[in-house]
Amino acid sequence: MSFPRRAGRGGKLAELAPERTLRRLELSVTRRLDGLLNGEHLGLIPGPGTELAEARLYQPGEDDVRHMDWAVTARTTTPHVRDLIADHELEAWALVDITPSMDFGTGAMVKRDLAVAALAAVGFLTVRLGDRVGAYLLRPDGLQRRPARTGKAALYATLQAVLDAPPAQPGDAAFDAPTLPGAITSLDRGQTRRGLRVIISDFLDPAPDDDPAADPAAPAVSGTDTGPAWERPLRRLAARHQVLAVEIIDPRELDLPDVGLVEMTDPETGAVHEIVLSKRVRREYAAAAAAQRERTRAALRRCGVHHLVLRTDRDWIADVARFALRQRRAAGRSLGGVRT
Repeated sequence: MSFPRRAGRGGKLAELAPERTLRRLELSVTRRLDGLLNGEHLGLIPGPGTELAEARLYQPGEDDVRHMDWAVTARTTTPHVRDLIADHELEAWALVDITPSMDFGTGAMVKRDLAVAALAAVGFLTVRLGDRVGAYLLRPDGLQRRPARTGKAALYATLQAVLDAPPAQPGDAAFDAPTLPGAITSLDRGQTRRGLRVIISDFLDPAPDDDPAADPAAPAVSGTDTGPAWERPLRRLAARHQVLAVEIIDPRELDLPDVGLVEMTDPETGAVHEIVLSKRVRREYAAAAAAQRERTRAALRRCGVHHLVLRTDRDWIADVARFALRQRRAAGRSLGGVRT
């Protein structure tokens, strides 16, 4: 398999991170969305502020009774509420999977390029607010940490680092290189300050018989149906942070074309197999792929994280916009008449 040549910032990066288009997305979509993180932030996931402000008179029908300041109310004999001040200078951390399976693509781009686009979308929405963005890059040779910094220059440097990382050849992985479960655990333990956590990956989990015990710090869930090995660490991460899981998919991972005899190479192990793509093989492959996707969806749902699916053969900006609007509608239904 040949990998596309990666151009510099003026070419490939400008194509994958179209700042003007993302700015229009902010104005047309996120202006109607409250709270990417905590407080008066605009973005994908709603959330309240946490710092207490001064007490003021209660306005019937407008204020939430859960914000009632009972001490001031008792002292003045007049109902008072205490407002919440938005949290500022928060940190958003992304874990970007750039293992060999992410260098595959048969659509408009390879999966790694789509991961760069997803990171750009989250990054621009964050640095616009003055918050810091950091990243963990899951590479075949180890986990690389890029510190959280403010500003678009730092974001562009991180995007370029993901784009320029050389494609790994099968078998290049270090003996003790972290897996996705281990990388999620490292992100959880290394960044304790509450904020947004974004996991960008294809979430392809090895079969239990092929999983080399993964990471000892993040063992797979026990039981007959163990679930993906990354489920338990992701559940721990979601217990403390707002988590957005971005699943990157290529259409050829869902079904195979009718092309007869082909050689297939596992990008992670380098194993080569000759396979005749008969009607039965294609049908069984499609069923297995659908089962794998459902397994991923169910695990993310159990973890309580937001799930965004991006495909290499679709308009990713439109998919992000639709996802954002769905999240806002869901938040409006859950909040009911409570003002945000």
